[in-house]
Amino acid sequence: MIKRLIVWWTLIGIALAWPAATHSGSEPAARPVLVIQMEGVIAPSSADYIIRAIKQADREVAQALVIELDTPGGLDLSMRSIIKEMLAAERPIVVYVSPRGARAASAGAFITLAAHVAAMAPGTNIGAAHPVNMGGQMDKEMTKKVTNDAAAYIRTIAEQRGRNAQWAEDAVRKSVSATEKEALNLKIIDLVANKLDDLLVALDGREVTTAHGKVTLHTKGVEVIRIEMGLRDKVLKVISDPTIAYMLLMLGLAGLYFELSTPGAILPGVLGGICLILAFYAFQTLPINYAGLLLILLAIILFIAEIKVTSYGMLAVGGIIAMILGSMMLIKSPAPFMRISLPAIVLTTGATAAFFLFIVAMALQAQRQQTTTGAEGLIGQIGTVRTPLKPEGSVLVGGELWSAQCEEGAEPGDKVRVRALKGLMLFVSKDKAAADVEADTMSTQRQRGGPA
Repeated sequence: MIKRLIVWWTLIGIALAWPAATHSGSEPAARPVLVIQMEGVIAPSSADYIIRAIKQADREVAQALVIELDTPGGLDLSMRSIIKEMLAAERPIVVYVSPRGARAASAGAFITLAAHVAAMAPGTNIGAAHPVNMGGQMDKEMTKKVTNDAAAYIRTIAEQRGRNAQWAEDAVRKSVSATEKEALNLKIIDLVANKLDDLLVALDGREVTTAHGKVTLHTKGVEVIRIEMGLRDKVLKVISDPTIAYMLLMLGLAGLYFELSTPGAILPGVLGGICLILAFYAFQTLPINYAGLLLILLAIILFIAEIKVTSYGMLAVGGIIAMILGSMMLIKSPAPFMRISLPAIVLTTGATAAFFLFIVAMALQAQRQQTTTGAEGLIGQIGTVRTPLKPEGSVLVGGELWSAQCEEGAEPGDKVRVRALKGLMLFVSKDKAAADVEADTMSTQRQRGGPA
């Protein structure tokens, strides 16, 4: 009896332990695959997005995190922060260079090589990872130091992932690139897949080594969950674009100008302050040339001075030149994706210059207009004699009855023009032109049978 109980309890224990034993070293098939899409420049905002996705994959024990990558490159600090998280990740990370026509250039090549599994879609390329100074040219010694540092970094990444370390170093030192087929033959990547579904089928059963240990992927037919960029990430990505940052700077300066020129408007000042803060945030990630920024500020000062000082347009012309030069110098980089769009510079400079020239023209027109109020406003006005001017009497000017003096004399009904004002006495003279107009009007009325 006791022997039977021992046998039964042994069988029950084996039955309970069997599922755990059979699944040791593998993951439940129910775990989903997380997918994110990284398109554009590698910047702090995109680095935050990728790092949060890696941590979410670790936290949810996902089958894998797939990064659909298409980038021309980006900032070294952002790239290194992403790679640090990738090397320390407990869940498999798959970098998939897609869709067709995409690329993993410069910083993108580093990130692809750092993945547990690297894949590419047909019609894509990888490489050209030679470091460049986003702020301009480096001297020979500094270029050598930066290149050696980047070459050592990409080589150690490639060796850790079992990829072609020599090609990786050449990508840095010689800026070599490779198509997806060349990359597969050179053992730069692990596989080529037409689309995401094909990639997941190809990954099924593959064993990779993460910071947690060896993990077997079960990706065939699993649920795919896409992690979209949040509103914060989208906003930061947009304003990090050099052209957008430049437009924010100009809008911010315009808003502050309106607030200072019309105190109490409030809205222009608030919007201008927000735009300036966003522009300064973007400038933290961009290679700003402060000489260019000072030239733009000088241009605004010259435009404002044109309104206050009569320079016959010279200050405005100087402001236009300063703004064009400052805009072109503001962000100096050999990388095309880090430059301000030339059409944006032309349009912004043209619109700003046109606005201030319009203000100047309106100010000059206002200065040339005859005064219509106060004592000065009476000079040149036409009045009608009410009492005989011999030489003093009264005239009606602008609906008001004034004492007036006319050396040549005038009779009631005559038209006179105000020549001067002294105290409350108007000095007038007969206005023959006004009298002729009045006579012609009366003659016309008689001919039409109107009142004489």
